[in-house]
Amino acid sequence: MAGLPDKYPLLAGINSPKDLRRLRVAELPRLAAELREFLIHNVATRGGHFAAGLGTVELTVALHYVYDTPEDRIVWDVGHQAYPHKVLTGRRDQLHTIKQKGGLAPFPTRHESEYDTFGVGHSSTSISAALGMAVAAAQLGRKRRAVAVIGDGAMTAGMAFEALNHAGSLPNDLLVVLNDNDMSISENVGALSNYFARVLSGPVYAHLREGGKRMLKPMPTVLELARRSEEHMKGMVLAGTLFEEMGFNYIGPVDGHDVKALVTTLRNVRKLKGPQLLHVVTRKGKGYPPAEADPIKWHGPGPFDPVSGTIFKEKSTGPSYSQIFGQWMCDIAERDPLIIGITPAMREGSGLVEFSKRFPERYFDVAIAEQHAVTFAAGLAAEGLKPVVAIYSTFLQRAYDQLIHDVALQNLPVVFAIDRAGLVGSDGATHQGSFDLSYLRCIPNLTVMAPADENECRQMLYTASLLPGPSAVRYPRGTGPGVPIEQEMTALPVGRGEIRREGRSGLALLAFGPLVEPAQRVAERLDATVVNMRFIKPLDEELVLKIAGRHRAIVTLEENATAGGAGSAIGELLAAEGITLPILHIGIPDRFIEHGSREECLAAAGLDFASISGSVERWWALQSPDLARAAREA
Repeated sequence: MAGLPDKYPLLAGINSPKDLRRLRVAELPRLAAELREFLIHNVATRGGHFAAGLGTVELTVALHYVYDTPEDRIVWDVGHQAYPHKVLTGRRDQLHTIKQKGGLAPFPTRHESEYDTFGVGHSSTSISAALGMAVAAAQLGRKRRAVAVIGDGAMTAGMAFEALNHAGSLPNDLLVVLNDNDMSISENVGALSNYFARVLSGPVYAHLREGGKRMLKPMPTVLELARRSEEHMKGMVLAGTLFEEMGFNYIGPVDGHDVKALVTTLRNVRKLKGPQLLHVVTRKGKGYPPAEADPIKWHGPGPFDPVSGTIFKEKSTGPSYSQIFGQWMCDIAERDPLIIGITPAMREGSGLVEFSKRFPERYFDVAIAEQHAVTFAAGLAAEGLKPVVAIYSTFLQRAYDQLIHDVALQNLPVVFAIDRAGLVGSDGATHQGSFDLSYLRCIPNLTVMAPADENECRQMLYTASLLPGPSAVRYPRGTGPGVPIEQEMTALPVGRGEIRREGRSGLALLAFGPLVEPAQRVAERLDATVVNMRFIKPLDEELVLKIAGRHRAIVTLEENATAGGAGSAIGELLAAEGITLPILHIGIPDRFIEHGSREECLAAAGLDFASISGSVERWWALQSPDLARAAREA
């Protein structure tokens, strides 16, 4: 990379952790400063996960300096933290391609680098995975070490504590690094976060600390000794009541931005046997004042001016579906005092910021704990309230048992507002909402809807809020086709689709959700009928059978896996009725769609307009050779 040695003389020589380990410990603070500056200016050009990585610079340097990676295994939890890791493990000159089609993956990915020991994207998996690696090393007689780096709110999820409970009962050598930056994506919440804050800010501790500082201020050497003793006291207070009771040897808290102290501590820890927990305190956004001041805003910014801190806003053609949901939540809460809003640490992404401010007593961020979010909502619904769970499609997968057992089985009126349904783009395969129609439509008692446009999204949410049982409204990332939004809320007839266009060619396009718009454009070219199906469950069987009786072939379109999806429901209905009609299912193919822009992901899945049009026209020509011949002659 041009100019790299001049601007970053130490970093320019780091092409792998082996190069890093050739440096003297005294050089590491300067390397950390260069790495942080490199991240700031690199991410500024295209955007990406930002604040979390700035907070882990020194920790990343120290881990790769002390541990013999990749032979020693480092598992990163919440991959937002791993940009410094990518830079130090041979991907420095490709960092500018991150989250772009054909570029670096947004999270650690096993096929990308031998240093990415475990693929992540969803949180709270690191301790389980690292424990598996530690046990495997013992089984295979290997001397390698396993380290789990968990933080950015991931310790709030139950899976992390399940792994801690198991690991603490085993003799295997495992280091868990708790990166305590007091944040998830939104503010960190929950008893664990509150416990740390309560103990370290309590009146007795505060009185001793402040009184001691005043008394020792004239004696700087003794004051420094007291400061170090203060850090030790924190560790002593916290350890006995939590991690050591779970079987871990607790060390900390340690300043996560003192790279020399981290190296010394990690060298000592690496020699210890059994499960160890190192508590490291960091600051999200460290070294970049705008990100330190507002780490939520700077969690994953777009391109920005690194000097002024101005984030360049993308041009918007209208409100996003998330904004439509957020406005509906405020409007329905004004009318109905029983409405409750719940989100698992995704307030900003889900559009609940305004609701959280206007209705704080009815807003619950349960932290990164999707299973709890769903069963918590079930408990509220059992007592007569009307909970709305705002959750991304990919994250709802983590609460599937609770959705079935605690909500649907008991037929409780919980509304699931499923954001990022379909292909989300730059966050890649771990975040694509490819499967929700398939895993939702097989659940009894559940009503499942997919809006074709912005106004329909608002009306479907209102419809869902009136139902006596559970319901789901799934909508994509970004903006819709630009349909005006009616402020008046009108309930839709449940299980009823609508014919958007009557064609004469004998071809019918049955579309779900955002693919209604491209279906209409294709239909204009082929003089086909278009149906906005609206409901995946209950399916409008009467309308489907009517269409089947009047057309020679059917195409189904959905932004979901074709396997078991909405199109499959139509095929199952026709088969059950003994109707043998040519049918083409268009949806996400049977593979994981990697990162890129949303438009590039749609094209990769064959769901952009050009691909849909080509697929439909080629298939229709096979069903209607006479029409194809006439078209060629014309």
